[in-house]
Amino acid sequence: MDFDLNESQSLLKDSLTKLLSARYGFEDRKRYMASAEGWSREVWAQYAELGLLGLPFSEDDGGFGGGAEETLLVAEQMGRHITLEPWFSTVVLGGGFLRHGAEASLRQELVPAVAGGEALISFAFQERQSRYDLHDVAATARRQGGGWVIEGRKGMVLHGDTADWHVVTARVAGSQRDRAGVGVFLVPAKAQGVNARGFRQVDGTRAAEVEFAGAAAHSCLAEDGMDLVDRVVDEAIAALAGEAVGAMDVVHTMTLDYMKTRTQFGKPIGTFQALQHRAADMLIQVEQARSMSYFAAMASQNADRLERRRDMHAVKVQLGRAARFVGQQSIQLHGGIAMTMEYAAGHYFKRLTVNEAAFGDTDHHLRALADAGGLVQAA
Repeated sequence: MDFDLNESQSLLKDSLTKLLSARYGFEDRKRYMASAEGWSREVWAQYAELGLLGLPFSEDDGGFGGGAEETLLVAEQMGRHITLEPWFSTVVLGGGFLRHGAEASLRQELVPAVAGGEALISFAFQERQSRYDLHDVAATARRQGGGWVIEGRKGMVLHGDTADWHVVTARVAGSQRDRAGVGVFLVPAKAQGVNARGFRQVDGTRAAEVEFAGAAAHSCLAEDGMDLVDRVVDEAIAALAGEAVGAMDVVHTMTLDYMKTRTQFGKPIGTFQALQHRAADMLIQVEQARSMSYFAAMASQNADRLERRRDMHAVKVQLGRAARFVGQQSIQLHGGIAMTMEYAAGHYFKRLTVNEAAFGDTDHHLRALADAGGLVQAA
């Protein structure tokens, strides 16, 4: 299998690397985090100019026709700089629902706005009781006139405080934990009855608690939408895998550099064999995670829902374990400096921690994988 980048992918990677290197130094990131929105509108506009925001959409809809490989490539670079902008929530999550669930007229309405950086989308799915079960939905949707009205509360909505649109899961039939009867709706963030309370997550990214009190939906993407939700979330997990690899790669390099300069007993600590073993183990975890991210990009395109879900459970287990190991070893090998807000290592560890918990932590997916019979099915 050829893992080399083609010409357009190499150009994309080089252009994004150049942009982020120039605009996303550690001090720049801290300044963006401290701003009112918690990220940079100016950098967001540059993402749009570079074509990142329209990358996964078809050319017929106003996008650039990129696939899972290009999304993985972008995600890894975003992870290397632990960016704060709503690329993941808008392009990967929101864009996934538009690509797989929206009718052509809706795509033609929204995709050019997303690609141009003019429309932000969030995915409002998590509720206080739901934990990691996507189908545990207490929010409701009822028909009113020719449309739908949404009632309920959603938590941990990524960039829900600045989104222009919310993709919302709400129950149209069945009981709270039934897989059937979960609808997927697109709701304008400024619609009457929509209220968002934003906050900063531990890694610096923004999220919100969003209440829908009789909010009118713009459109229904699916009345029985869990298959759609699973498909989008599986693609999101693949993107998170790429982001985690980018962050782990930087953390590993940062740790090696520190070990070459930090002295103890008159010698760089990198000369101590026990610490060399730790650094080698970190490298092994990074490279295993990189291989798993390639697998994730391919597996996320599988049309078989059950097989795809099983594969993504395995991806989350491997990436979660690797992220925790690499992050913890980095903190240990740096010592107290890594616990300060003024040093980047701790910020990367926070992003890896949030990443590991997104759409289910390692333990959750390990149980799910075991229940599904494992990654390799018995004959």
